[in-house]
Amino acid sequence: MRTTAWNEAPIAILGSGNIGTAIARGLANHGGIDRAKIILTRRHREHLDDAVEEGFRAADNAEALAEAGAIIIAVGPGDLDALLFEIGPDLDEKKHTLISVVSGADIADIRSGLALPVPVARAMPNTAVALGESMTALAAETPHSPALATAQSIFDRVGKTLVIEEDLMTAATALCACGVAFFLRAIRAASQGGIEIGFHSEQAYLMASQTARGAASLLLSAAKHPEYEIDRVTTPRGCTIAGLNEMEHGGLSSAFIKGIVKSAVKAADLYRKKGELDAGISRKEN
Repeated sequence: MRTTAWNEAPIAILGSGNIGTAIARGLANHGGIDRAKIILTRRHREHLDDAVEEGFRAADNAEALAEAGAIIIAVGPGDLDALLFEIGPDLDEKKHTLISVVSGADIADIRSGLALPVPVARAMPNTAVALGESMTALAAETPHSPALATAQSIFDRVGKTLVIEEDLMTAATALCACGVAFFLRAIRAASQGGIEIGFHSEQAYLMASQTARGAASLLLSAAKHPEYEIDRVTTPRGCTIAGLNEMEHGGLSSAFIKGIVKSAVKAADLYRKKGELDAGISRKEN
């Protein structure tokens, strides 16, 4: 009988680039998982030398599948089909659970590249997973999928998780994964403003970063709407409302919304366009 959560068997991360190694470090440093139980693979294994020095294990894909139970697929969209073709013969539906963090690729896309009905879930973490502070969206074919339970038991260790319908995973990519960059850019802009009003750059970055962290903590701890907390720091004819209104006149909220929507549109096309390109090349070759 298959377990419905991670069963302490080694975890393999196939395609350990930026997000793959971030997941590994988060699980080891903040998730309580022994580095020896995290197996990393990468096309050019020498790029994993630093991770190996940290205590992680490096292997090829076949070696990783021979030991692991949970398989996190972290390759780029353009490499997914080739990876599925490669690992297909080594998959065991009674042993393995696939968790894909590949942007734009649906579970149906993944299943189409597999011969066996291996349990599959999708996860969309962000790079804060390395610090145990990710916001990870999860989805599976059914709410009671064993793959979903496995994914949640893993990613609950490295931040907050939210189970959503799969058709919202592209939106989650824009809001959570791309969103890290959006908020970092906002912090950078705040720090640049701080420099202009008199602070040294290192002071401004510290003050802006901690202020952003505090603002997020207010919302997460009290579960209040952002406007509730904004109302608590704005007073009639005050400096806060003057600054907020100036930002809104410049299009702050509109720019954020447009950026998130644009990223969602782009994310939806990442895997599709790769497939269309391959089809075009194939037609030309034939």
